[in-house]
Amino acid sequence: MSENKVVLIDGNSIAYRAFFALPLLNNDKGVYTNAVYGFTMMLLKVLEEESPTHVLVAFDAGKTTFRHKTYQEYKGGRQKTPPELSEQFPIIRELLDAFKIKRYELEQYEADDIIGTLAKHANSDLWDVKVITGDKDLLQLVDKNVKVSLTRKGITDVDTYDLQHVEERYGLTPEQIIDMKGLMGDSSDNIPGVPGVGEKTAIKLLKEFGTVENVLESIDKVSGKKLKEKLEDNKEQAVMSKKLATIDVNSPIDVQLDNCEYHNDVSDKVVMLFKELGFNSLLERIDPGASVEAEKPTEKITYDILENVSQSELGANAAIIIECLEENYHHGDILGFGIVCEKGKYFIPTDIALKSDSFVTWLEDETVDKYVSDAKQSIVSLAWKGIHLKGVTFDALIASYLLNPSESAHDIHSIASRLGLNGVSSDEAVYGKGAKQKVPSQDVLGEHIVRKANVLQEIVPKLQDNIEKNEQGDLFYKLEMPLSLVLGEMEQQGVQVDVKRLQDMGSELEDQLKKIEKKIYELVGTEFNINSPKQLGEILFEKLQLPAIKKTKTGYSTSADVLEKLKDKHEVIEEILYYRQLGKLNSTYIEGLLKVVNRETNKIHTRFNQALAQTGRLSSIDPNLQNIPIRLEAGRKIRQAFVPSEKDWVMFAADYSQIELRVLAHIAQDDKLIEAFNNELDIHTKTAMDVFHVSEDEVTSDMRRQAKAVNFGIVYGISDYGLSQNLGITRKEAKQFIERYFESFPGVKQYMDDIVKQAKQDGFVTTMLNRRRYLPEITSRNFNLRSFAERTAMNTPIQGSAADVIKKAMVDMALRIKKEGLNTRMLLQVHDELIFEVPKDEIEILEKIVPDVMEHAIQLDVPLKVDYSYGDTWYDSK
Repeated sequence: MSENKVVLIDGNSIAYRAFFALPLLNNDKGVYTNAVYGFTMMLLKVLEEESPTHVLVAFDAGKTTFRHKTYQEYKGGRQKTPPELSEQFPIIRELLDAFKIKRYELEQYEADDIIGTLAKHANSDLWDVKVITGDKDLLQLVDKNVKVSLTRKGITDVDTYDLQHVEERYGLTPEQIIDMKGLMGDSSDNIPGVPGVGEKTAIKLLKEFGTVENVLESIDKVSGKKLKEKLEDNKEQAVMSKKLATIDVNSPIDVQLDNCEYHNDVSDKVVMLFKELGFNSLLERIDPGASVEAEKPTEKITYDILENVSQSELGANAAIIIECLEENYHHGDILGFGIVCEKGKYFIPTDIALKSDSFVTWLEDETVDKYVSDAKQSIVSLAWKGIHLKGVTFDALIASYLLNPSESAHDIHSIASRLGLNGVSSDEAVYGKGAKQKVPSQDVLGEHIVRKANVLQEIVPKLQDNIEKNEQGDLFYKLEMPLSLVLGEMEQQGVQVDVKRLQDMGSELEDQLKKIEKKIYELVGTEFNINSPKQLGEILFEKLQLPAIKKTKTGYSTSADVLEKLKDKHEVIEEILYYRQLGKLNSTYIEGLLKVVNRETNKIHTRFNQALAQTGRLSSIDPNLQNIPIRLEAGRKIRQAFVPSEKDWVMFAADYSQIELRVLAHIAQDDKLIEAFNNELDIHTKTAMDVFHVSEDEVTSDMRRQAKAVNFGIVYGISDYGLSQNLGITRKEAKQFIERYFESFPGVKQYMDDIVKQAKQDGFVTTMLNRRRYLPEITSRNFNLRSFAERTAMNTPIQGSAADVIKKAMVDMALRIKKEGLNTRMLLQVHDELIFEVPKDEIEILEKIVPDVMEHAIQLDVPLKVDYSYGDTWYDSK
C-alpha cells in the first residue's frame, strides 16, 4: 500500500445526490442546508474511513463544455437546477475552505475531466487513488491503483469498484464502460447512443466485439435483423456518443497532486460554520482540539473586591455583569458580580453579594440605571434567589442582535471584537467548553467578570449611537427591551406539568406499541425486532416479497420514504409507520419532557431565544415547546399534561389567524387580498377561485389545499421546485400555478419586484417596525447567492413584521394585565399563539382584553383576527 492516498470527489454529483436524497432542510436563518448536510456527512465519512494524505473536490465550471462543440444538445434534457440547490453550492465551497480542502474547476471542462486527469497523474505505485462520485461514467477510470466509490440512492451508502468488481458487475473492462455508454447512451447527460440498445444488449455486443468501432465494423456478424438496422442507421451517433462519454484525462489543469495535501486539521472555522448551519449532530463527530485561546487582553485592569457593599459606592449608570454559565442560569447558579461605574470597578463574590441587604436593595432600585449584557438571563438568575432586578436601561445582547442580526454570537467578547476592542477574553478561553468546562480560581474569575463589566461600559455608548443612526430606537427601547423583561418573567414562572399524566401517557403509548407490535407479528406471520432495519428488511422484502426500493450496505432500506411508497402493497406498512410515530413520541417527547421537569417547582422552565432568528421570531429550547407535534392526535394529547399551577384556574390560548398573509396584504397593498380580508372571506378559497377561475361553490377541497400551499409558499419565497415537492405535482405544473397566482394578485408581484430593487439600493430590508436584515449578496455576480438574497428580501419583511406584531402584543398584554390588576399569567409563546393561565373569575375580562390587545398591537389596512379558547389543560384550550 502506498504512503500517498488521494481522494478525488465529484462535487456537483455528490451535491445533487445529497439534495435529492434528503428532505428540504433549512437552518434558523432560513438558508437551505440539505445538500450541504448530505455532502458533509459523505465528506466526514470519507475522511474518517480513508485517512487521505491528499484531497481535491472538483466542480463543473459552467453549463458549456468542449463536448457541446461535438453535440449541441449535450446535457440538454436536464431540468434547471432548483434554486434551493443552487444556493447551497457557495456554502459547500465555504465548508471545503474551512476544512482546508483543495477545490478546483476549469472553464469548458467538467469535474469528471479534472478527476480523470489527476487520477491518471496519480496512477502509479506511489499513489492510491479513491474517486467518490454518483456518476457511473467515472468507472472508466478504475485501474490497478484507482478505485471508484459510487453512491447509491443515499449519500453515505456506497459501492466501491476495483478492476475485479467492474468485471463482476458488467463483465467488461473499465475502458469498455465508455463503449457501453456509446451504444446505450445516457439519458441523464442526453447522450443519444443507439436507440433501442439497452445495457444488456450493449454488454453482450462488447463481450463479442470489444469496442464500439469493432461492433460497427462487424454489423454483418451481429445477430438480429432489427438490431443490425439500428446499428447501421446510427453509426455516426454511436461514435459521437462514445466520444461524449469519454473523460478527458489530459485536460489542461493547473493544479497538481502536491497542491492537494490534507492535514486533518479541523479548524475553528469548521466548528463555527457547523454551528451557524445548525449541524449540531455533526459537531460531535469532529474534534476541534483544545479550547480556543482567545486573544489575551493587553491592558492591565485594577479593581476592588468588595467584602462589604454600600449603595453609595455603586452609584447609578452602572454596568453590571451577573455571571452565569449559559445552561445554569435557570438554576440561579451565579458565579459572581462585576460592576463598573463612575466610582470604581468592583468584583463581588456571590455569597457576599446575596447576603448584603444594601446590595440587594441597589439591585431592586428602579431609579438606578443599569447596563447589562443579557437582561433576561440576569433577571431570571436573580429571580431564582428571590431578587427582582430593576432599573435595566440597556441590554447589550439585544442591541447587538438588532444591529447584527446575521451574527450568531452576541456575548461581550464577540461584540467588543466587532467594535475593534480587545479588553476581555472569551468565556471559552476562561472556562473551557463541553466536558472540560470548569470555574477557575477566584482571582481569575473576578478579573474576567470585571473586564466584562468594563468592556460593557465602553460598548454601551457605541451601541446606543448605532441604534439611533439606524432609527431603531423605538424597536429597541419600546419593544425588544421591554420584551426581554416579559420573557424573563415567563421563564421564571414556567408552566405546570402533570407529571403523573405524562407518565400515564407514556404507559398508554407503551401499551399501544405492544398491541401494534402484536398486530404486525400477526400480519407477517412471525415475531422479529421491528426496530431492527436489518430484520424488518428481511421480513418485508424476502418473506413478504415486497419490491425493494432502496438497498444499503447492511441490507434493505426501511426508511420512512421507502415505506411510504409501499403503503398500498401490504397493510402491515401502515402499522409499521404508526408504530414508529408512537415510538418517537414516547422517547423524544414523553420521556424527553419528564427529564426537564424542575423537581422543586414541578414546572418546565423553557428558555426563549430572543436574539437568534434573523426574521425576529422567537424560539424556545430546553425543551423546545414550539416543536411538540400536533398533527398526530397522540402528539396533540401531550398538551394535556400542561395544566394551570393553581386550583380553579384554566389554560387560555389565543392565536392570530393567518397573520403573515394579512401582513402580506398590507405591505403589498394588493387590492384583491385587502378586499378579501376586509370582507372576511376564506383567503384560501378566494385564492382558489381566482387562480382556477371558478365560482366559490366550484372550489374543491383539493383546489383549496393547493391554493393554501401557494399562499403560504409565497410568504416563504417558494420556488416551483419547492411547491412541486409540497403538492406532489410536476415542476412545470407548479410553475404555472405560481404564474397564475401572480396574475390574480398583481400587487403581490409588484411588491416582490419593488422590494428586491429597494434591497439592491439599500443593502438591507426592514420590517414594519424597522427591524433590519442585511443582504450583502443581493448584488453578487454569483447567481446562486443573488437569488437566495432576493428570496430573502421578499419574505423577511412579511415574516419579520408578523414577528414584530406578536412581540408587541406580548409587551402590551403584560402591561394590560398589570393595569387591570389581574392575577392572570402569560406562560408561553408558540409561533402565532399566546398561552396564559387564568383564574376562572378572570375569564370573562380576558375574553375582552386579549382580542382587544392582540388585534390592535399594530395597525394594518386589514383587520388582525384573533381566535381564543380555554380549558383545563393546554390541549383543551384549543
